[in-house]
Amino acid sequence: MSVATYLKKHSEALVKDVGIEAACALTGKSKATLGRYYSDSEEHDDRFMPIDVVAQLETASKFPHVTAALADLRGITLSYDTERRNAPSTGVNQDVVALAQRFAVLMSEYNQAIGDGRISINEAKRLLRETLAIQQVLLDMKLNLEEEAS
Repeated sequence: MSVATYLKKHSEALVKDVGIEAACALTGKSKATLGRYYSDSEEHDDRFMPIDVVAQLETASKFPHVTAALADLRGITLSYDTERRNAPSTGVNQDVVALAQRFAVLMSEYNQAIGDGRISINEAKRLLRETLAIQQVLLDMKLNLEEEAS
């Protein structure tokens, strides 16, 4: 997949996340204009969503689709924290429990996703969200271990 196609697919996901009508209202752009930003038609190959439009839509979206795509293209890992813990991490023991719980959720999602022999895009997104949540727990654990070691 080319970089252009990759960005257009994520632009489409962003618009659909917000909803086409809401996206039009937020950005002041028409449905046709927004559609051109993610169209794979040859005549729109050179049209991409302006960064201010991306910013407006990502503010209203559940996930920063275009920002994440740009990070992926650069090999950068983003940590998107959509879920707050009930309480902040108080130490390594709590982190180990949180890690075990998150891993159990990941394995459950994986089991469900692979049940039909293939992982759909939506299933992959759920697995990615759980993987990022595990990454956040590991980061908290690392910080707690560094604090305890010093």
